[in-house]
Amino acid sequence: MNRVRIGRCTRPEALAGDKGYSFTAIRDWLRGHAIKAVIPRRKDQHPDDRRQRFDRKLYRRRSVIEQCVCWLKECRRLSTRFEKLAVNFIAMIHLAFIERYLRVAFSDRT
Repeated sequence: MNRVRIGRCTRPEALAGDKGYSFTAIRDWLRGHAIKAVIPRRKDQHPDDRRQRFDRKLYRRRSVIEQCVCWLKECRRLSTRFEKLAVNFIAMIHLAFIERYLRVAFSDRT
């Protein structure tokens, strides 16, 4: 076998998405894979399915990921995908996070 196993294979417990992902096919796929859908309903959809409750607390945690992605897009070298090799691209992401950490850790605002 040529497989390498690192840790154990796990599925996410929940998937948070905005209203653009509020489709029956997506919800059915998530349900079929035992993943909780944390997606608000669109205005044109009827809230007749009582089984799917919207977890606002879990949805608010989505903003952390959104802010991180927006911050990474501010790094011009990453947003334009200047590095073509995946190894170099990942290295630049690491450098961007190190730079961000140092900027936050040694800022005068603390």
